[in-house]
Amino acid sequence: MKLGEPSLDQIRIFLAVAEEGSFGAAARKMGRAVSAVSYGISQMEAQLGVTLFAREGSRRPVLTEEGKGLLAEAKAIADGIDTLLAKTQGLHAGLESEVSLVVDVMLPGEVTASVLRDFRRLYPNVALRLQVEALGAVAACLLDGSADLAIGGPVLADHAELERQAIGAVELVPVAAPDHPLSRSGVKPGESRKHLQLVLTDRSPLTEGREFSVLAPESWRLADLGAKHALLKEGIGWGNMPRHMVSGDIDEGRLCELDLPEKPGANYILSALWRRDARPGPATSWLIDAIREQLGKCSGAEAV
Repeated sequence: MKLGEPSLDQIRIFLAVAEEGSFGAAARKMGRAVSAVSYGISQMEAQLGVTLFAREGSRRPVLTEEGKGLLAEAKAIADGIDTLLAKTQGLHAGLESEVSLVVDVMLPGEVTASVLRDFRRLYPNVALRLQVEALGAVAACLLDGSADLAIGGPVLADHAELERQAIGAVELVPVAAPDHPLSRSGVKPGESRKHLQLVLTDRSPLTEGREFSVLAPESWRLADLGAKHALLKEGIGWGNMPRHMVSGDIDEGRLCELDLPEKPGANYILSALWRRDARPGPATSWLIDAIREQLGKCSGAEAV
């Protein structure tokens, strides 16, 4: 038996009858005549060679086993068309079909999570891709075209091909385990250079050969901020960390904030970055504003 192809209109009529429980209610919902709804169901049944509703002996149509079996697929088709139409309307209005976002590892995770939760609710038809990188690798994602928007630190923020808008800052503080020699009071100038320093690094060639707040000749380079955090708590070296990541450890005595004469801690300025040849669309602009707002609410960070 050769099957026909039901139209989208017939599928929508099928779903309306199933949801409303009667041809009359479906007709009212769709603004159609009852005869048109009945005809649509009959045509779909003829196309598929199945009976979708049992009508004999009942004033209300009841889904048959075949009807129940096809209901989920019919919903998927209708939902897919609705998504297609919504995306098309968004494109006509200038809304992006996709946004690729790369964020600096220094951006508080709670900020990222809160913003992306709201983004998915407000822009359900805009696909979002997320990457988390460090230092120069953030800007590198923009320059190689793998990201549309970056939330990055001061490293390469003023690159000639990029536009920049400062949106906030994360406070960096030097820390070490409580039994580390630098955790005692009265540390003299130059003492920090005698101890292993843990330094965040990245694999981007854009930052090759550059040093950022490195005081000690002996240093371990880590691309993973979480690994650096774990080593510091184990008493292996000292280093700068975002305050929002270590405030709980400082309060509970697992880490100490160091009072070093060199004052290596600083505000890590975060900026929204994008290519000059690609202006941010509505969804991208919303991300920039939302991240700035959430930074202002986050402990250990501030909005600009």
